Amino acid sequence: MDADGLEPDEVAALLRRAVQAGLAVGWVGLAARGGERGRCWCTGVSGLGSGAVEADLRFDLASLTKPLATTTLLMLAHRDGLDLNGPISELLPELAGSPWRDVTFLQCAIHTAGFPGWAPLYALGAATRDGYLDTLCRIEPTAAPGVRVEYSCLGFIAIGIALERGGGADLATLFREMVGEPLGIADEVGFAPSIGTPVAAGETRWSVEARLLADRGLKGSPPPPLAEVVSCDDGNARGLRGLAGNAGLFGSAAAVARLASEYLPGGGELLDADEAELATRCFTEGLEQARGLGWQLAASPGCSAGPALSGAAFGHTGFTGTSVWTDPDANAVFVLLGNCLHPGGRRPDLHPLRRRFHGLSSRALTSQQQVDRGP
Repeated sequence: MDADGLEPDEVAALLRRAVQAGLAVGWVGLAARGGERGRCWCTGVSGLGSGAVEADLRFDLASLTKPLATTTLLMLAHRDGLDLNGPISELLPELAGSPWRDVTFLQCAIHTAGFPGWAPLYALGAATRDGYLDTLCRIEPTAAPGVRVEYSCLGFIAIGIALERGGGADLATLFREMVGEPLGIADEVGFAPSIGTPVAAGETRWSVEARLLADRGLKGSPPPPLAEVVSCDDGNARGLRGLAGNAGLFGSAAAVARLASEYLPGGGELLDADEAELATRCFTEGLEQARGLGWQLAASPGCSAGPALSGAAFGHTGFTGTSVWTDPDANAVFVLLGNCLHPGGRRPDLHPLRRRFHGLSSRALTSQQQVDRGP
């Protein structure tokens, strides 16, 4: 036991080893149960040549944007009357004459719409919302709607544009006014943070997407850095000024945990119990992955949850190296944030680290509870 009565900090040691192994130059890990006091671990630096990581440092959350921002806004739109089983072309009539005319919001959100996993929309047409929709019309489905799960950024880009149309504002405004401010975390999480905001460094040359373009024999290059705001590492999101349904959200570990906890049984301050249950229900029984609305479920083969989390857990990972998992059975949220793309675009397999983190941080929470309760 250490001086506080806790076991030696295995989580801190794990994250130090992750830095030493070159998985990322810095990490923030957080684990918390319900409203009880949690544990937070910081190690490494915010970027090469920069200062030490601190708990409130924001990270490029990449695809955590899908469940934390886009799904949350989708649930609020559903509350106001949006039909999840209605065609997305109702809000995006540009898709009416395309293969996507009958695809539903639900199918996009659970990754069964038939969209391919990724396409560089910025390189296939104009890097604007109208340009992206025009390009989507020319993309061929990989399967009929509802037939199989294929994780896709394109469906969430379409949802994001549809939410903007329905809400009459851009995603940054919708998220701030409908989610961030009501939850009191608008200063910790949001789209396109202004230059000067403490943010963990990301990729420096967009080399990952440049390779993807070259592999597809496509000319052009990923969108350049944005002016006046911090650039996200996702090219499609950067083409929309960092405001996209698939990526573009930046946030601290505490803000990520706060958002994810809205989906615990019973809901939270923003979502009610029925909405939390609906979003985390399995809609893909018998298909390749177990999927809720934006959320991946722990029953998905090969996912990053690991054996420490229950079969009821749900979560998501991000291209940059981020992850969040929520375990309803333990009433716990586990957040691990890093940016493995900094500086040169490495993409190591982080699932072993995430699974180990879930196991060790869960034990740390138990130790913390025992100390808090006293003898």
